[in-house]
Amino acid sequence: MNRRLIAGATLVASAGAMIAAVGVSQASATTTPQAGAKPAAVQAPVNAAVPVADSIFKGKRQVAIVRAQASEGALSLMDDGRLGEVDGVEGKSLFVLAPLGGGKYLIRTATPDSATGGEPSCWKVHNPNTSAPLTVRKAACDTRVAAQRFTIKAYGEKDGKTTYAISNDSAYLQYFPTSGLIMEELGDAPLVSTFRIVDNGPAPILD
Repeated sequence: MNRRLIAGATLVASAGAMIAAVGVSQASATTTPQAGAKPAAVQAPVNAAVPVADSIFKGKRQVAIVRAQASEGALSLMDDGRLGEVDGVEGKSLFVLAPLGGGKYLIRTATPDSATGGEPSCWKVHNPNTSAPLTVRKAACDTRVAAQRFTIKAYGEKDGKTTYAISNDSAYLQYFPTSGLIMEELGDAPLVSTFRIVDNGPAPILD
């Protein structure tokens, strides 16, 4: 008789533990966001993390950088050295995102550039020291130069593809019809330009 009472008590205790476990599981399900939830494209925080596992951020791939708000075209270092936007694929530049650590990158051309002695050129923030805005121009690559160390962070999605904010220090790469691509501190203004990074295959091996 005592054995039956002990067995019954054990069964009740086990059932209670199972009910408690189910309750905890259901509570977790109600507080955990659903996987794959789509972030707001423009309203996402600027400090969202870059997916570090993505191969394009390891300096091994050549990429096109395309403004998400543009219907076509890509960014290119123009003949005058300034970063601009070209229509179509003709004349576009392919770049390599060379990681420096801490979410910062050198953004260099995938191929050598005669303008920098046959070495790749890198993006560099140019300050004209006038009332004119900051721009991005080509320069010989130098990891020690702060103006060449760009932060690239995931910002949202457009058409199902991740978009990124590109910045240097506190200035963000933005496009305006009257001034083209400039670097601008946001202040209270919104970020109007984000960019898609399009994989174009393995980066050429340079000597």
